[in-house]
Amino acid sequence: MDRVDPKVDEAIETLNMKDGPSRRKLLKGTGLVSATAAASALLAACSSSSSPANAAAKDTAGNFPKVPAWQFWFVNHVTTNTFFTPTQYGFADAAAILDIPVPKWTGSTNSVASQMVAQINAAVSAKAAGIATTLINSSSFTTPVANAMSAGIPVLSYNADGVVSKTGVADIGCNRLAYVGQALFTSGQQLGERIKSLTTPGEVAIFIETPGTANIQPRFDGANSILSPLGYKVAEITTTTVPATILANEKAYLLAHKSVKGAFAVDSTSTSFLAQALSETGLSHLPNGGFDTVPQTLTNIKAGTTGFTIYQDPYLQGFLPTLYMYLYNISGGTLVPSDTDTGLSFITKSNLTQYNVASRYQGSTTAQKYVPRPSGAISNPPATTST
Repeated sequence: MDRVDPKVDEAIETLNMKDGPSRRKLLKGTGLVSATAAASALLAACSSSSSPANAAAKDTAGNFPKVPAWQFWFVNHVTTNTFFTPTQYGFADAAAILDIPVPKWTGSTNSVASQMVAQINAAVSAKAAGIATTLINSSSFTTPVANAMSAGIPVLSYNADGVVSKTGVADIGCNRLAYVGQALFTSGQQLGERIKSLTTPGEVAIFIETPGTANIQPRFDGANSILSPLGYKVAEITTTTVPATILANEKAYLLAHKSVKGAFAVDSTSTSFLAQALSETGLSHLPNGGFDTVPQTLTNIKAGTTGFTIYQDPYLQGFLPTLYMYLYNISGGTLVPSDTDTGLSFITKSNLTQYNVASRYQGSTTAQKYVPRPSGAISNPPATTST
């Protein structure tokens, strides 16, 4: 009896083939292998060209319908800061996945709110499809954000949400849709808890680029809320946004306060210079640490000259706002983004390997590649944003 391969039956059924030369050739062809190959080819042709869903594949991105060339804008407060290199990779990668233009990257280089406001207004005039911005204070952005939202442009905040309250209570004053970033006051509290575990009450220095800005002031306030009631004298030392000045200001303070019990920072650049400042002032023995994963800080942790850093995932702060703005637009406003915490975990020499990778996700290389995760059990981060 003739054997009919199941693949042949599938092809005949799928293609609804009537009795004829093609059908008979499949059933009684030159052999089971060739018949199966022919049937598979027919099925492939059917799935790639005959299916209505796949017929439009050339006009889709993933499973989404083709959309207009939506231009999103990211308005940042320190556009040249290496902390935000992964952020830029994040929004570029999201745009590539979604098949939309890479978002514009603009704002200020040294936290000048008026320059950021001017760029938000420019985005509104250009009819941007969405705006993501860092709300570095609670007053400057109320009107421009309201104007953008009134014009039908969705606005998200990332990295900073306008909260400058010393209690950590939100007081943003802006009608943005959502915030994507770290719980900043809580991260400061976690910093305070770590300082408490490393030192005894006395004078500790906490360096800060721009006191009063909502991306880093809540961290100092959180740390101070833990330490001051315990008798610590917490010095808030301004370093500015100029790298050469940051190092000089840290060294100047340390030289004048040799009895300080620890040196810490609440921003990425001040953290990255801490090890050098301590070394050049003869205070390398002091407990120290800070925030973020710029390459110099990771190098210092590996060398043992920086004790710890607190991670907040800058890549996600670019990727997720882009995805959220896309979903909001494609759903006609139905998929409203929600506040998203991008994390709070301590990185030390003992767990550095999972973070110190050559990848776009840490901003250390431009290559888009798969980075295998370390083998073994997965555990929760050592610090969380819960209070």
